[in-house]
Amino acid sequence: MSAPPTILVFDSGLGGLTVLREIVRARPDAHYVYVADDAFFPYGHHSEEQIIARVVPLIGELIAARAPDLVVIACNTASTLVMSHLRAEYQVPFVGTVPAIKPACASSRTKRVSVLGTKGTVQREYTRALIRDFSQGCEVTLVGSPELASLAETALSGEAVGDAAIAAEIAPCFVGAGASDPARTDTVVLACTHYPLLLDRLKRLAPWPVDWIDPAPAIARRVSDLLGPPGSEADHAGAEMNFTSGRPHTLSRALTPFFGGRVPA
Repeated sequence: MSAPPTILVFDSGLGGLTVLREIVRARPDAHYVYVADDAFFPYGHHSEEQIIARVVPLIGELIAARAPDLVVIACNTASTLVMSHLRAEYQVPFVGTVPAIKPACASSRTKRVSVLGTKGTVQREYTRALIRDFSQGCEVTLVGSPELASLAETALSGEAVGDAAIAAEIAPCFVGAGASDPARTDTVVLACTHYPLLLDRLKRLAPWPVDWIDPAPAIARRVSDLLGPPGSEADHAGAEMNFTSGRPHTLSRALTPFFGGRVPA
């Protein structure tokens, strides 16, 4: 039997677990190495030049150490900056994460869409180019959240996060006079992989129901296509959780569902 493929999933923190979860569902045959760059978290506090200088050589070190068959950059901020550099530097296939503006605008019925991301992601020219190319007549509101990624990390770690703090971060996404307004926002793009960690609470705290667009399922399909047909489903393929700070993880119970029931080493 051929060895299971190794997939390296990289993010600034724990948000990429929402992408990992979908990839594991699509490819239960793979061995997973998750790397959280917590030593540099949050990326939104650093300049574009600093992020590129940090991530490109770090990914090179991880490729040399882990020999992955494919690398997923499960971070919108990093993906909009480093993908071209990574593909020029390394031979491994890469899959990035970009705001799902095209499918959101295609599916919006009211033609009013909000993009909820970090301040860096919504300010980036890459994001604005996606809107120019794919808005399809929609009014697109860019919302840069300063704290939602950190709130998601705090909640996943088991600490209390109040509803008011989350509601304040998402409030600017909702444009219109309420659920009966035909010109209201009806679709919100989750342009940070941390945000789906709070999806149940986002739905509950929203002023009215909207479609929340998570790119993770599309990323998983792309990964599976690049790897080719899966082998036998090998749960023993295993999983690893790593922090760039070197700290041991103490979140096994919280992490296991994201790794498809495996307990990450």
